[in-house]
Formats: sequence, C-alpha cells, structure tokens
Amino acid sequence: MTGGTAHVIADDAEALAVAADLAEEFRVEASARDAERRLPRAEVDRLASSGLLAVTVPAEYGGADVSQETLAEIFRLLAAADASLSQIPQSHFVYVNVIRRQGTGAQRAFFFAELLAGRRLGNAQSEAGTRHVQDIRTRLEPRPDGSYVLEGVKHYATGALYADWIPVLARAEEDHLHVAFVPRDAPGLTVTDDWDGMGQRTTASGTVRLDGVPVAAERVLPHHLTFRGPQLHGAVAQLLHAAIDTGIAGGALAEAAEFVRTKSRPWFESGFDAAADDPLIVQRFGELALRVRASEALLREAARSVDAARSGLTDASAAEASIAVAAAKAHAADTAVEVAGALFEVAGTRAALDSLNLHRHWRDARTHTLHDPVRWKIQHIGRYVLSGTPPPRHGLL
Repeated sequence: MTGGTAHVIADDAEALAVAADLAEEFRVEASARDAERRLPRAEVDRLASSGLLAVTVPAEYGGADVSQETLAEIFRLLAAADASLSQIPQSHFVYVNVIRRQGTGAQRAFFFAELLAGRRLGNAQSEAGTRHVQDIRTRLEPRPDGSYVLEGVKHYATGALYADWIPVLARAEEDHLHVAFVPRDAPGLTVTDDWDGMGQRTTASGTVRLDGVPVAAERVLPHHLTFRGPQLHGAVAQLLHAAIDTGIAGGALAEAAEFVRTKSRPWFESGFDAAADDPLIVQRFGELALRVRASEALLREAARSVDAARSGLTDASAAEASIAVAAAKAHAADTAVEVAGALFEVAGTRAALDSLNLHRHWRDARTHTLHDPVRWKIQHIGRYVLSGTPPPRHGLL
C-alpha cells in the first residue's frame, strides 16, 4: 500500500485549480516519458497526494463530491498535458462510482476512507481471446467460510501496476458479474507490464493473473445489479473517455500552433515571411479550432446531462445522459485523430522528425479511440432520434 496521507480537496474550484497546476507540471516531461517509455510513478504519486483522486467521494464521507462537469474538465486538462497519465485514473473513478452505487454502508465507509487517504484503484476487467468484450470468464468461486477465490487472466489492465486496490470483474453464482476489490500485494496476484501499444505508452495497461487469489466477502460488490434499473455507470465511464479525447485534440492543436509560430518556414509561394501569416495556414487552424471547440462544448453539455440525471435518475434522464455522452465521445474521437494528424499538415516537413516526438499526439489519439467503436454510438443516437429507442444498459454507453 502507498502512504496513508493525502490532501483533502474542499470543492470544485479547488479541484480545478489543482488539476490545472498539475497539468502544467506534467506537461514538461510528457514527451520524454513517452519517448523513453518511462513510467510516471512519481506523477501518479503526485495525483494521489494532491487529493484529486478522491474528489468524487460523497460529502457525507468527507469528500468534495465534485460535479461530473468538474471531473470531465479535470480529465481534459490532464489529457491535454499527457494522454497516458490522464488514462491511468479513468478506471479509478469508474470503480469509485461502483462503490457509491452498489457498496454497503460498511463498504462505502471503508473504501472512501482509503481514497481520502490517497489510495488508488486500478482495473482488471477486459479479457483477451474471448468472444467479445462482455464475455467475462474470470471466476469468483465461493468457499465454505463465505469468502471467495479468484481465478482468471485480465488484459489491458490500465492502472493496475500503480494501484493499491485492483477491482476485478468476475462471474460468481449464477454467472452474475461482481467486482472483487483485491489488494495489489494479494497472494496469487501478479501484474505484468507487457503493454506494447504504439500510443499511450506509459499507461502500463498490461496483464493481471489471478491464481487462487483469496477475497474476503466484504470486498465483493454485486456489479450485475447496476444494470437492472436506470443507471449512469456507462455514461460516467464514457464521459471520461470523451474528456481524454478532447484533451488530446486540444493539446495537439496548442503544440501545432506553437510549432508554426516558432519553427515552421513559410511556403515560398505564399509571399509571407512567417508561416503563421500564410492565409491557408490560418484557415486550417481556424477549421481545427472549430472542431476542438465543438468537442469541448459537447463534453460540457454531456457532463451537465449526467449531473442532471444524477439529481433525478429515471429511465428518461439516464437515456438522455447516455446519448449526450455518446455524442460527445463520437465527436471527440474523430476530432482527436483529425487534429493530431493535421498537426503535420500545418507544421511542415520538420514536424515528422522522430526526435521531436510530435507524433505522440496522433499515436495517443489513434490508440485511445480504439477503446470502443464510435459507429455503434452513432447507431444508438440515430435510433434515439428516429424512434425514441433508449440506449441499452451497459458499461460502454
């Protein structure tokens, strides 16, 4: 376990100020960390000690209980500075939400105290080689004394390497999905940093093996109950993904502008002494800025829809929130890839130098946007508009 002390953030304003300061700090070495695949252990420690990882703890447990609009902006700020680093706590907040919704009073009290002390949650949910992403085969087998044993292998386990607690998605009695919270140092649990993605290189999204891992009964939550009524689990998870894509796009645009202002040479036919004065370059930056602004606006609207639904959760409000988040995610995914690719178009030949590592924005965008297909989100939006069909209840919408 990591150290047991962390700053406790008081409110939304402080959370945003802390996030902005940390983003500026993390931006300095972001390119070098990516190029060298240097894991951001110190930076994740800073996130935890700053109190940012506990900002969604409910007020009755001593947390700031910030809005989803604030949380989305925190992720956007961090992603604009370092897309890998911003991805690491995404699952952390998703499982905080699971605790909030499905935990008993004792479970909430225990884990929220852990979070306020700076503890970190990881992720062990996806599996490779199964029929599809929802085909979970890891087993949570009951023992006579009421405890459980975990058996299985998880992949793409972002955050697990840095975690104190690893939430494991597994099937128990009657194949129902549960979440088992396992200490990082539990016997039988191993985390392997074998992630070799072209982008998001320092997320350590590797493999978690569970060989007879003991789990106490009080560390298991009934995740399957999440989807038996109106829910925001998927909307909250996808909102943070949309914020990361939006941040990548904004970060790429800002770096492209700085490069063109300070390093790019004008095209000889333009007649201008500076590339930044070329009207064709100006036009393209205007187009890209419109895309980024639209993604930022959709992100804010989606976050506000989630906040509104949380204050009055019904089938209708949950559906509206999911559709708003789907729209934000679809737009942000396309924008991130487009802007990160257009960086080279506007910056010129020198921008392609490997030593400058400007391609990290495109690699991060292209990798992160593969998380789940935008085409299905657009399908759900279309059905919602045409026939009022509500989106399905699952964790990816």
